[in-house]
Amino acid sequence: MKKILAIGLLVLFLVTHGAALAHEEVFRIAALMPSATNDLAFSQSMYDALVAIQEELGEEAFEFTVQDSTYIVDDAAVALRDWAASGEFQLVIAHGSQYGPIVEELAAEFSDVSFAWGTRQDTFGMDNVYSYAAASDEGGYFNGVLAAHLTETRVVGLVGPIEVGDGKLYADGFANGVASVDEDIAVNIVFIGSFSDVPLATEAAETHLANGADILTGTAQMVVGPIAVAVANDVLWFGSDASQDELSEDIGVAFQIYKWEVLLLDMISNIKEGLLGGEYYKLTLENGGLVMEYDKDFEISEELMAIADETIAGIVAGDIVPIPDMMEEE
Repeated sequence: MKKILAIGLLVLFLVTHGAALAHEEVFRIAALMPSATNDLAFSQSMYDALVAIQEELGEEAFEFTVQDSTYIVDDAAVALRDWAASGEFQLVIAHGSQYGPIVEELAAEFSDVSFAWGTRQDTFGMDNVYSYAAASDEGGYFNGVLAAHLTETRVVGLVGPIEVGDGKLYADGFANGVASVDEDIAVNIVFIGSFSDVPLATEAAETHLANGADILTGTAQMVVGPIAVAVANDVLWFGSDASQDELSEDIGVAFQIYKWEVLLLDMISNIKEGLLGGEYYKLTLENGGLVMEYDKDFEISEELMAIADETIAGIVAGDIVPIPDMMEEE
């Protein structure tokens, strides 16, 4: 009887220990996002990246959970704390600059958990915090160059969210891209003070058209409004963050795509090796974290394609600096 009991206990130990090892082999990420995972913008770009990583590593090696549409900071704090305290996730992502103070507080409390947040450069000097951003001025500059060649009214309009982060970088890069072709083309920029106010963004886009714009662009999840205005009025649209091809119909031209998986895969590798944080990442055209994609319904001429290719090559080589003043500050 004792021998049978001993064998039973051994089997139970092996099963339990094996399950624990299997649990450890799976890398788990929890990600918080301010808007829907199908917003065709900021949140979708991160969701798409997580899906891409799972397809590359396999479901048996990588799992993720997402809480989207959590723009209210107090609600975000609850979710982030629960994930950190659970011990189930090797990396907790706060995908939004508004979550920075929460990350700083929780990282100090849960020093054995890796956190990542963006889009900002600050790791708060902590060894378990990664920060990340996108050089959105690069894609902005590219879109600006093409827009300058395509505008007939010589007026283009940009609808931005809040004048910070990658939204501000994109706007500045776009304006400089237009000016590099023709400084006399008017670039009208309006920041509506919100990432999600679709009605206000729609109103701003309509105002741009009333002022003569025949091309629109913008960033953040509220761009669904301006895109609808562009479609209804048959004016061209340039996008950022994620592909908006399915919404822009035949008026889309080019989109700057964020490939967050480029930096997340490196974070995963670092964490597995014991480096929990302390590094800053930036998506660029050079490292493949930014990709320019044309709308499938847009027919680009050979001449414009040559200009587009030259612009990308110039940015990657460093011959074109989308925001010179920023480079001097760095």
